[in-house]
Amino acid sequence: MTTNHDVSKLDDLIVTTIDSVRGYEHSAKHADAGRFVQFFEDMADERRRVIDALSAKSRELGGTPAEYGSTAATIHRRVEDFRRVLGGGDAAILSEIERGEDYLKQEFDRVLADERMSPGAMGVVRECYTSVLRGHDTTKKLRDLLQAAD
Repeated sequence: MTTNHDVSKLDDLIVTTIDSVRGYEHSAKHADAGRFVQFFEDMADERRRVIDALSAKSRELGGTPAEYGSTAATIHRRVEDFRRVLGGGDAAILSEIERGEDYLKQEFDRVLADERMSPGAMGVVRECYTSVLRGHDTTKKLRDLLQAAD
């Protein structure tokens, strides 16, 4: 259980969560008729709190948390734009958000299964995981409701 290991894993989660925030912000700007804008904005705010918690723990352990997302997430947002322009509308946006949520959940699951994490760092990850699960499950429900309505 090394501090460097904890910092590395926390920083990986921070980058992925920054991607989530940017994805929600992007989706809020492009949602049809604004019907999911409030949800997207609320989730971006909630994910910012996750970043704050993970960053605080990283700093406490001597880390310098990332302030940037990944290139892969930028490409993911362009795919969302492409699908939306081709007529996918909110369904395309929710589908892409769900893909991002699946990825974020997998990243948290990986860290939660890491036996090398210290109890203190693991505690913060577990607390943040509740937000990840809530966003993942809510996005899936919204997508399912939208598909049922169509």
